[in-house]
Amino acid sequence: WFPFIGSTISYGMDPYRFFFNCREKYGDIFTFVLLGKKTTVYLGTKGNDFILNGKLRDVCAEEVYSPLTTPVFGRHVVYDCPNAKLMEQKKVSKVHRNSSNADSFLLTIVVCEIWTYIRCTPFVRSFDHRGSGRFCTKVLGTPGPNGVFDVCKTIAEITIYTASRSLQGKEVRSRFDSTFAELYHDLDMGFAPINFMLPWAPLPHNRKRDAAQKRMTETYMEIIKERRKAGSKKDSEDMVWNLMSCMYKDGTPVPDEEIAHMMIALLMAGQHSSSSTAAWIVLHLAASPEITEELYQEQLRILGHDMPPLTYENLQKLDLHAKVIKETLRIHAPIHSIIRAVKNPMPVEGTPYVIPTSHNVLSSPGVTARSEEHFPDPLEWKPHRWDEAIAVSSEDEEKVDYGYGLVTKGTNSPYLPFGAGRHRCIGEQFAYVQLGAITAALVRLFKFSNLPGVQTLPDTDYSVSDATYATYRDPH
Repeated sequence: WFPFIGSTISYGMDPYRFFFNCREKYGDIFTFVLLGKKTTVYLGTKGNDFILNGKLRDVCAEEVYSPLTTPVFGRHVVYDCPNAKLMEQKKVSKVHRNSSNADSFLLTIVVCEIWTYIRCTPFVRSFDHRGSGRFCTKVLGTPGPNGVFDVCKTIAEITIYTASRSLQGKEVRSRFDSTFAELYHDLDMGFAPINFMLPWAPLPHNRKRDAAQKRMTETYMEIIKERRKAGSKKDSEDMVWNLMSCMYKDGTPVPDEEIAHMMIALLMAGQHSSSSTAAWIVLHLAASPEITEELYQEQLRILGHDMPPLTYENLQKLDLHAKVIKETLRIHAPIHSIIRAVKNPMPVEGTPYVIPTSHNVLSSPGVTARSEEHFPDPLEWKPHRWDEAIAVSSEDEEKVDYGYGLVTKGTNSPYLPFGAGRHRCIGEQFAYVQLGAITAALVRLFKFSNLPGVQTLPDTDYSVSDATYATYRDPH
């Protein structure tokens, strides 16, 4: 068992600590055994470029991720299709929201969902200081006394509601009040790490995953069928409508089943990234109440004391809000490891190393974002570090069209929270809109602080209970 396990446990417990310890011992390039597979890690900006911009003939993402994602997303999409088809799927998914008008429309819906949630969901509860640990539901609506809310649970609900309504339409959003929430949870359990190796195992979570995938696909296809019956009558614009009218390059319409599977993939992929980032933003604001107050004062100063409704144009003016998001993504990148299978021997320039086809390669852009050489005091959350220009990208950097529009190669930057290369996240722009709206809306209503006796942030291990103290702002 030990040759099979290798360093899997120490890597899995704290990937960044593992990477930095190995880097100190062996340098930027080293190999370890991950679940029986020799995995060569190449850290730093050169490593990011080597792997993330690796040629299609040399590296393959599908071979690594398909066993995990295909049972969750469904067949013939993302990693269960040729790379050229995936690039087309990314392109048609981008078409829906490729303008400032689209961003303005999406922001309006996102803000509406956030305020509906805050008004109608009793997520803030009064805290029992006697130590019983029990919470009492509190009625929302007007400024009131202090309370506590579960950050991870609350933010996960806000992000799934805003994403489902703004990107996928009101029919999908309405189902999250009933059937979809449970199905989504069962699908999410399909991402258990064991499924990298045993996605077919007849385990309880896999049986639930398969049943949920089947039911969610059927539900999306029912929505599409009803819309096709209604003809061209559109009561809103969303990605489902967009894909229903899209074709692949060869003139083949995107099949309804593939639309359904793409919707599942987009929902699952976007939810994890936005939810974790927004939760970390709230936790950091609770630990740094002076930044929360600065954000509030920025809104008063730029938008006016009457606090008009958030618009896309207004959101672009809130510089400190953007820096809070950027700094949170720097420390808490949604993905710590990006893995590719090696398909051809890969010589590493400037070294005697040649990575063989029996290995996987692993890039960790989060390591450069946490490195002292790029960011002084890298583990300190300092939104104001972005007050000074930091070279994270270049306008004249080389651009490449992988099949879904021109994007910068991007890997020279130490800051790559959304990846780079052909598999770069297409939801980056929407993520900034969604995170900006959530941050601005919560700051308008609440002041945050840690729970009594809590001095530090929780570790990134997801087993810690993430509760935060909230105080309603007095609008007067």
